[in-house]
Amino acid sequence: MSLQVVVNFRVVAESADWIVVDKPAPLIVHPANLKPEPTLLGGLEQLLAYEIQNGASLGIVTRLDRETSGIVLVSKHLESAREIGKIFEFRQAKKEYLAIVRGWPIADRWECKQPIIRAGELGPAEIWVRQVVDPNGRDCLTRFRVECRFERTGDPFSLIRCFPETGRMHQIRVHLASSGFPILGDKLYSGNGSEYLEWMETGWTPELQRKLILPRHALHAAVLEIPWRGQALRWETELARDMQEFLTGESISSTPDVVIWSRHD
Repeated sequence: MSLQVVVNFRVVAESADWIVVDKPAPLIVHPANLKPEPTLLGGLEQLLAYEIQNGASLGIVTRLDRETSGIVLVSKHLESAREIGKIFEFRQAKKEYLAIVRGWPIADRWECKQPIIRAGELGPAEIWVRQVVDPNGRDCLTRFRVECRFERTGDPFSLIRCFPETGRMHQIRVHLASSGFPILGDKLYSGNGSEYLEWMETGWTPELQRKLILPRHALHAAVLEIPWRGQALRWETELARDMQEFLTGESISSTPDVVIWSRHD
């Protein structure tokens, strides 16, 4: 049986060694389960089919959650994968994310150093993968800067630029929530995780929309910078359309690039 699905993503930059794309939400990066669904990797394999036939081997370098949009860096062969891997291992890469959060931070800049750990590692947990702040967790650091504060229907929101100095799972989301400013639409960290459990059971409902407003967490990988063979490479992407629309209060017309993803079972 053949399955063919349209995968939307935009190529930001490309060389013989790597490709940088702007991934939309909720496109998943890798196949996650037995149920066939579109993936970024599948779309890239279709786009770069000729190079793969001639020896290319794709490797996702910067993985994003399903619901996180923005920049993804992909190596094209094992040599570049090793070279880029060392850049990240030695923390020479610089990342910037944009997040829409609830509330107005008093400070324009702050940082969070709280260690985090999977809840399931501390004991029985309804959501094993959910990260929590705990002294037994792994050290991590995120710096934050307020880009703007605004209101929607009388409620306060802010656009925050996030600078993760470490790369722990869900780090930005946990650190913003623990600072008192959960990301809009975050099912795992807007509260105690009950919204996530409700979503898993019922799917997206009017009640969840009332609580969370957006159907995905409003987090976007906006900037990636790496040193590459004597150059400083910097890639930037515009804020995802759904986040732009909430920020400006206006509908934005946009036609994304299209790649056909196919799979044969």
